[in-house]
Amino acid sequence: MSKNVIAITEQLVVPILQQDHLELVEIEYVKEGSNWFLRVYIDKEGGVDIEDCGRVSEQLSKKLDEADPIPGAYFLEVSSPGAERPLKKDADFTRAVGKHVHITTYEPVGGAKVFEGELVSYDGKQLEVKEIKTTALIPVEKIATARLAVVF
Repeated sequence: MSKNVIAITEQLVVPILQQDHLELVEIEYVKEGSNWFLRVYIDKEGGVDIEDCGRVSEQLSKKLDEADPIPGAYFLEVSSPGAERPLKKDADFTRAVGKHVHITTYEPVGGAKVFEGELVSYDGKQLEVKEIKTTALIPVEKIATARLAVVF
């Protein structure tokens, strides 16, 4: 059911986002405690603000009420993906070139499963991550998680 809710929500929210030149980053439909949450993460060049999130939330809420894809009560949250935005799509990795990233892999690559450093390049098949002492080439199919990372 979660995948169905996510797919329907995506169909409903994408046209809303396109009107304001916003990007859909991710949709989650999760149960936390006894409550269900439908979370929609959006972004745009320069970042989203509270007005963007409020406008999308209001419009999406109306569309969800009409389509009624979720039985029972849930909380709708529309927000920014934050400073440590997940990287999932080709466009995410392409935009992240030159930025600091944190990557984990399903299996070791060159003896390691965790990489953090500058994303030097991305060619659709592998990432080149320059760490402090080494540079790692990470095949895309081995990536478990990828996100931007804040450097302190």
